[in-house]
Amino acid sequence: MRTHGAVLREMGLPAPYAQSQPLRIETLELQAPGTDELLVRVRAAGLCHSDLSVIDGSRPRVMPMVLGHEAAGEVLEVGPGTKGFAVGDQVVFSFVPGCGHCDPCASGRTALCEPGAAANTAGTLLNGARRWQASDGSDGNLHHHLGVSAFAEMTVVSARSAVRVDADLPAEIAALFGCAVLTGVGAVVNTARVAPGESVAVFGLGGVGLAALLGARAAGANPIVAIDVLESKLALARELGATHCINARDGDTVAAVRAATRGGAHFTFETVGNEQVLVQAYGATRRGGTTVTAGLPHPQKMFAVPAVSLVAEERTVKGSYMGSAVPQRDIPRYVALYRAGRLPVDRLLTHRLKLDELNAGFDRLARGEAVRQVVLFD
Repeated sequence: MRTHGAVLREMGLPAPYAQSQPLRIETLELQAPGTDELLVRVRAAGLCHSDLSVIDGSRPRVMPMVLGHEAAGEVLEVGPGTKGFAVGDQVVFSFVPGCGHCDPCASGRTALCEPGAAANTAGTLLNGARRWQASDGSDGNLHHHLGVSAFAEMTVVSARSAVRVDADLPAEIAALFGCAVLTGVGAVVNTARVAPGESVAVFGLGGVGLAALLGARAAGANPIVAIDVLESKLALARELGATHCINARDGDTVAAVRAATRGGAHFTFETVGNEQVLVQAYGATRRGGTTVTAGLPHPQKMFAVPAVSLVAEERTVKGSYMGSAVPQRDIPRYVALYRAGRLPVDRLLTHRLKLDELNAGFDRLARGEAVRQVVLFD
């Protein structure tokens, strides 16, 4: 069948992207879903910094690729032998397909699924297949982005990449649960396991950082310190429950956080994907505390801290990928918290776009002028 999607053929084209046009809207051939696969009409797809990191080359992926990974849509066709889904279901995509059988999956660590990670690196679906092809067939199959490829009118995904959600949940809100909310809230409740009354500092107030702030508030953390370089994002953080807001351009950020938390936060969260910010987050963590990083820096960047502090101060540094989530468990839980008014994730949605506005949207994201932008297909 034919559809339209945003194809990235070359990483590292210069900004502004509205001029260099790294993403081109192309007519694509999409094969029918195979065993344990779904054909999904994408209703809404979010622009995430992880997408931008592929565009600018700081997170290399195989090319060419149909980009996008944070989205929600409607099941149009269920592949042979596929269980648990029906035509008409609304689904949110998970950007790590969990096989359910490897050691990480068996121990409840779906985000670390080994076959899922291998498929994502190869740009395929979980079973190794690729369902995309350029309409003229000139360059063979295109690659899938994180098993999803959401910047397309329709996509085929592994059933392991989809989670059913309430049909009446607006698609533009449902999409946010696939990455920003799953990653940010999960870092707080799954990776860190923040308890009521413990102090939290969040470095970076993009979609993931603000979702972490919402998760900290829902967990009863206090105080909650928000750090960014943009006053507009600090203002939004204050509205969403931050007790202290610090502009990282103003003086000694570490000292400011330690003052606000009376000696350092119990938990600090780095969501920028910058090793220098991670060093700051570590410095702002109290003795016996935990530094959690959910950002994705360039693979060649290194992180250095005083080694003795790990022992003498009983420090912990933890990575959090996909919020240490089990998507089938966590996405419905977070949706329930949203419906109960405890996770106002709709406040993260700042811009609505059309598919052909993607490049301009990534310019906006690179400048820090948006929290979450969503492409709407209806």
